[in-house]
Amino acid sequence: MIMYSLSNYDFKLPEELIAQEPVEPRDHAKLMVLSDKIEHRHFYDLPEYLNKGDVLILNDTRVIKARVKGIKVTGGKVEILILEKIGENFYRCLVKGKKIKVGTELLFEGVKGKVISKNEGICDIEFSGDIIDIARERGEVPLPPYIKNPPKDAENKYQTVFAKREGAVAAPTAGLHFTPGLLEKIREKGVKIGYITLHVSYGTFKPVKALDIRAHRVDEEYYEISEGVAEMINNRSGRLFAVGTTVMRTLESSSKDGKIIPSRGYTDIFIYPGYRFKSGVDALITNFHVPKSSLILLVTAFGGYERVMNAYKIAISMKYRFFSFGDAMLLFKM
Repeated sequence: MIMYSLSNYDFKLPEELIAQEPVEPRDHAKLMVLSDKIEHRHFYDLPEYLNKGDVLILNDTRVIKARVKGIKVTGGKVEILILEKIGENFYRCLVKGKKIKVGTELLFEGVKGKVISKNEGICDIEFSGDIIDIARERGEVPLPPYIKNPPKDAENKYQTVFAKREGAVAAPTAGLHFTPGLLEKIREKGVKIGYITLHVSYGTFKPVKALDIRAHRVDEEYYEISEGVAEMINNRSGRLFAVGTTVMRTLESSSKDGKIIPSRGYTDIFIYPGYRFKSGVDALITNFHVPKSSLILLVTAFGGYERVMNAYKIAISMKYRFFSFGDAMLLFKM
């Protein structure tokens, strides 16, 4: 029986289990391995579960300094979170500030912005110059809203060691656990490592509000799968490991009958229990997610509702750390 009621994906999480900073070194986070049994390991043990011929796919998106502080031309403080580019010097932004309305003019050093439209707290703003240059110089990496005590050097800690392609406003957090040394150990086992890109949007934090999960919609996100990576996956001799829900969504957005199709574009794919997977992924590496989120819906769709929700109960009882800076799960498809 497929669970479509949102209440089935809720659970009580003690606040102290919401990780406020990552474990150092990164690969010393705990790793729950969920196959035909449950094992409790550390992330640096991951190579033991990989074999020659396997393929490991990572998301190489890079989090931009999307949070920028400025003022209204009339003097009040304002802060924007750049969500996406919608035209030349024209961006969709989440805006914090008093009395922001259509026509309000904002100032970020030498760059002016004018609110063209507004929907709740999200505004389309036309800028007089390149706001991204201002963001690079003095913007801040936008940490998730549940991080109440940002760690020092948050910009680097909330970035994977293989981050390359600038464009995300949230990190692909399953990838945060990898270190250069761990990646080298994985390569030494004869595992091929490939990179796709999905620029994670702020919508990843958007809660599912529909009581029937089938009514939920996710925000579009830009992705790319190169010909080389598609060939690597399609011609593999071993298993396919997806690192994170972003990689899973990307592969599922461009696959048919177990084959990956090289492509680029926007995806709003929403994976929830009952979904039929097409990409041939054998195992998912992921963090422990927010209750009633689209992310936990994806994980239960892949791993099975009873199996995953039971693992979450065990994780809570054993004080695993949750969310972006938390511990990880290696989930094999059954």
